[in-house]
Amino acid sequence: MTTAVRFENYSWRYSRTKEQALKEINLEIEEGLLVGVIGPNGSGKTTLAYSMNGLIPNQYNGIRKGSVKIYDEEVTEMDQAQLCQQVGLVFSDPEAQFTAMTVEDEVVFGMENMGLTYQEIEERLDWVVPLTDIEELMEKPPYEVSGGQKQRVALASVLSMRPPVLMLDEPTSMLDPIGRRRIFDVLGRLKREYQSTIIIVEHSLENLIPLADLMVLVYEGEVLLVDETEPFFQKLDYLMEHHIYPPGVLEFFHHLKKSGDYPEASALPESVGEGEKQLRRLLENKA
Repeated sequence: MTTAVRFENYSWRYSRTKEQALKEINLEIEEGLLVGVIGPNGSGKTTLAYSMNGLIPNQYNGIRKGSVKIYDEEVTEMDQAQLCQQVGLVFSDPEAQFTAMTVEDEVVFGMENMGLTYQEIEERLDWVVPLTDIEELMEKPPYEVSGGQKQRVALASVLSMRPPVLMLDEPTSMLDPIGRRRIFDVLGRLKREYQSTIIIVEHSLENLIPLADLMVLVYEGEVLLVDETEPFFQKLDYLMEHHIYPPGVLEFFHHLKKSGDYPEASALPESVGEGEKQLRRLLENKA
């Protein structure tokens, strides 16, 4: 498989701080995967994200060691326009990236800067507007729609440029459960229909787990654990020691396994529906 993102012995320390924000990171992300990056607040997740699209070191002062490569090209050797077309970043606060007076202008802005023709822009609008469900918002100011709508507008603006790597920094942190579900529905479609490489820094594990191919644990500036999603969440004791608290269904079956009431070799269910089926089987076997 092709490697989309590669960190090699990468470290970063912000100016006027004593501690490194990231320490000797070695991480490879293959093309076409949906990757979840998790860790407690202040662990370095956002710094990791900003290092992929050049905000670090271009917009922040600090000391950088090692390398970050996008498709084998070092980030610091790419100009910002080229890098924005390679790695699309959606911020946790969508208003931070709004520049236009209407949603339509906001979505079109990046494509115009890329020099796309009118026909190409129309074709991409026909694709991204229904995908992100913003048809009814196009004439509205992006600052005046709801939080979930703002996040979908920000996502549409980045997707319209069709970057091969999509990076989302806590995209649902300001949303209610329905808003979170809608964002992850869009990401699920991107994964299924377009095989996009998607990297998500996220706390909402109940939505992330069913979609993620790979999980990354960042803790105190270090990458402590990288694994496929199912075996990653079999290590719940280790995760909870590092302040990662899984969805209730995972924790419930984890305690059942520790007490000997759930088969040791069985995978822990990752959704409420799957957990219900497993619990029914357990009760039937004990009847």
